[in-house]
Amino acid sequence: MTQKQKVLVTGATGTVGRHVVAELLARGHEVRALTRDAAKAALPTRVEVVEGDLTEPETLVPALRGVTGLHLITFGGAGFTPLETGARILESARAAGVRRITVLHGGGPTPLENAARAETEVDWTVLMPVEFMANALEWAEGIAVAGEVREPFVSRLSAMVHEADIGAVAAVALTEEGHSGQEYVITGPRSLTVGDKVAALAAARGQDIRLVELTEEQAVAQWRASGLTEDVVGFLLEVYGNTPEVGRTVVDTVEKVTGRPARTFGEWAAEHADAFAPASRAATA
Repeated sequence: MTQKQKVLVTGATGTVGRHVVAELLARGHEVRALTRDAAKAALPTRVEVVEGDLTEPETLVPALRGVTGLHLITFGGAGFTPLETGARILESARAAGVRRITVLHGGGPTPLENAARAETEVDWTVLMPVEFMANALEWAEGIAVAGEVREPFVSRLSAMVHEADIGAVAAVALTEEGHSGQEYVITGPRSLTVGDKVAALAAARGQDIRLVELTEEQAVAQWRASGLTEDVVGFLLEVYGNTPEVGRTVVDTVEKVTGRPARTFGEWAAEHADAFAPASRAATA
């Protein structure tokens, strides 16, 4: 049994951060959560919620007192701009006696992650999850209202990962020995096509879902109409049309680190079935 420890989780109200918090609590540790607005945190009552901002490292100093682990994100502020304050954050962590940090990879090199990798006094682990299963929530409105998913490149593969498994890997790395200097690619247990995902969502909601394959031109028009920038449209065309090998290759990181298999997309779909329920049923529920 790992000795009880106190961990500071930044980005604690985010898609992954909430699962880092939940996993640490489940493992019997104390959690201090950093957020810009404590009133909106909506975290479990056992969590000590403190206000702070990674773009202003001095606000972290009080939050770091007494913690042995620190979970970091690489972006800050309302615009999700890459943090330029990594060196100062890590300096404060060292001064406070933090022993371990995890960094949630932001999709590419960032100043904070680079600073963490250069760290020699604190054990660091970089978490590199592939596509989040939560990305399927982008289909929720189309499924609930029209019973369909409209996507290009439907045969593309993704080894998408349950956010709770990212949280579980983070919790272990933050509280146990043996993970220093590791770069953990984190995936789910299967590589899935769009059709596989749609079938799992249909099973979870108990009603069929039509899969409509779009041409590239139709997809671009749909993305632009939804307000995506040209940079994002170009990125989606690249990753959907030519998914990098790392994004479609299953690895066993979750089981190796946590001792249990990675969660399936079917499990994720069942947990979120209400989001995909027919609009008429959801309105009367």
